[in-house]
Amino acid sequence: MKTLQAQLNFIGILHGDIQSRRDAPKNFDESDHVGTLEIYPQYKAGLEGVNPGQIIVVLFWLHKSDRDTLQVYPRGDRSRGLHGVFATRSPVRPNPIAISELKVLAVRGTHIDVAGLDILDGTPIIDIKKKLRG
Repeated sequence: MKTLQAQLNFIGILHGDIQSRRDAPKNFDESDHVGTLEIYPQYKAGLEGVNPGQIIVVLFWLHKSDRDTLQVYPRGDRSRGLHGVFATRSPVRPNPIAISELKVLAVRGTHIDVAGLDILDGTPIIDIKKKLRG
């Protein structure tokens, strides 16, 4: 079977106060961290309609994550046994893509101030989407 190749274009970078995985909340719904999504100028038009108060879904490329690990202990809890990474939200995986739901605090040109961060400072942004209902 032929393997398809993909190309990603990062649309921006995250600025926040989380410097290490040890300091990161396990999930966005457990976080009170705030930060800024800096969107590159060529993508500014894509921000039209992003408004304070709404929840956005942001996809990040976890550039510091191990891409070779296929099994982990969920949340580091060895009593739960090993699980395949596709059955967890572990940041280590073949394609280290993270998904976070963030509350928009302000939109300032190409900068979006957000709350609920669980991602390291300096992490590249892949995409932003409107949150599905629910």
